[in-house]
Amino acid sequence: MAQSVPQTLSLDLSQYPKLSPAQLGHLRHFHNLAFQPDGEWAKMGAQEPLQEFLDAYRYQLATMAYAVGVAHYHRLPALRSIFKPLLRQLIHKMLRKEVWAYWFNTSLGGTRTDPGLQKLREPWADPVVRENIMYSGHLLLMTSLYAMLFDDDEFEKPESLVFKWDPIFFGLGDETFFYDNRSLQAAITREMERNGWVGVCCEPNVVFVVCNQFPIIAMKYNDSRDGTNKVDDVLAKYKAAWDKKGMVASNNLLIDFWMVKQDYIVPPTDVGWTAWAGAFMHSWNPQLVESLYPKQAPGFITNISGRVRLQPPIVANHYRKLSAAASPSISDRDRLEKAIDLAKADLAQNPVPNFPYTKPCFGYVVQWLSELGQTELLDGLFAYADQDLNPTWDNGGLFYPRNDTPFIFTRDKEDGEGVKWTHVSPFCGNAAIGYARVNVKDGQRIMYENPWTRESLAHTPWIDNLDFVGKEHGVSVRRGVWDKDAHALILTLKGWDFEGRACPEKVGVEPVARNLGPGKWAVYVDGKLRASKELHGPARDDFKVNCDVKRGQEVDVVFMRVDGGMNGHANGHSR
Repeated sequence: MAQSVPQTLSLDLSQYPKLSPAQLGHLRHFHNLAFQPDGEWAKMGAQEPLQEFLDAYRYQLATMAYAVGVAHYHRLPALRSIFKPLLRQLIHKMLRKEVWAYWFNTSLGGTRTDPGLQKLREPWADPVVRENIMYSGHLLLMTSLYAMLFDDDEFEKPESLVFKWDPIFFGLGDETFFYDNRSLQAAITREMERNGWVGVCCEPNVVFVVCNQFPIIAMKYNDSRDGTNKVDDVLAKYKAAWDKKGMVASNNLLIDFWMVKQDYIVPPTDVGWTAWAGAFMHSWNPQLVESLYPKQAPGFITNISGRVRLQPPIVANHYRKLSAAASPSISDRDRLEKAIDLAKADLAQNPVPNFPYTKPCFGYVVQWLSELGQTELLDGLFAYADQDLNPTWDNGGLFYPRNDTPFIFTRDKEDGEGVKWTHVSPFCGNAAIGYARVNVKDGQRIMYENPWTRESLAHTPWIDNLDFVGKEHGVSVRRGVWDKDAHALILTLKGWDFEGRACPEKVGVEPVARNLGPGKWAVYVDGKLRASKELHGPARDDFKVNCDVKRGQEVDVVFMRVDGGMNGHANGHSR
């Protein structure tokens, strides 16, 4: 049989992109954080100690999960066995009490979000039954994403999401709250209806636009699995409600939030929540997001002489005012220097901020730019991060360490007076920059419009028997795609060569191709025929190959149909 099979691979592998070292490093960092022992949250500590602010564990975990989703769907779709355990572990961490226990105190309410409050409310421990979309919405999308990507109904089964409230020294006994993905969705939908379909509250009495985007995407994935169309009904009511209130402020940014009791909209003063909302609203409302972007980004993101920078809000708002009033003959550089002078004057008069914590705008903005395909600006901010935000490698993972200083004024020898963004929250440094690096243009929109189905997953070839850390902690995966036109399943492995770590000289791996379908198949290792096999169908045959991966070197493995026939079973999603 071997004589009838080509001895060398004729397929040009350069047409299939590989993960860059940075992309691989971010994914590895997600793994490093997710698989810490329960109760250990190294590198994930936040500015605000009670998990109430925007860099809390829930936001880091959810954003890492969404990064896993776009990386698997768009870049390494043939590697279920790598991504599934990682996403599953992130969900496990999301269900830890450390992540959601803040809600008991938050449920009491407070005058910061409800200025007319005279007495605190009766608290409750169930973190998803009412309000708290800033947790429940992310958990819904994480579990819906898991089901969509892997056709796994684990979190669709009754009582698969469990919240046990068992503090040691207070309370009248333990409480346990049971949900599953669909009952969680039902609870969220009830809350949307209770607020007139404007959305579910995050903190008591306030509805944010951004936090309600995540459950909307989840509803679409669930509809795809259930054969229903609930999301369109929800969206019709949601859009109608916001058409009455006005989601877009006079400065073209999305409003910050709506206060329910006061029926009052808080106007936006920076681009943060606009960018974060746009990055995910683009999934279902790309026309609005794309039409507003040219009016939203200027001033907050500048590109002067090829130097792309994110400007602090106090500078950006002056820049935008100057842009609206100034003559077109004034250069962008002069306008920025004037805005910086005005910002300095403001700070001289009011040196103490009204709010003690800094919004992680850098992370929001790079997610937004990645979704909209604003490559020049995105690459410019990546370059800035890699030069000025202290990129750090640890155990093969790439992250940007926390820095609580919002920004600093500088004197640049080339560009005169300047300002440097310095703030890096754990949300940004652990998760958001990594998300932006592995995402693609229209990444959320494409997944929303074309979720994977049970049928496509059942018939699409994929590679099993690999895990994220590699056998004996010695192998990374840079490429894993199925090309249905070429009838080729393509894998690229690389031996670990992490600086400061003892990596094995050589590791043996045994990747297994599944769902190849009937026909004559060959497997090539580094372009040379290793074996061939007649297969009779995805349910009966798999194809395994043994290969060695040396430290720091790459190995290409290609399973390819070689009998020239059409493969009726292997026709699922492709690269």
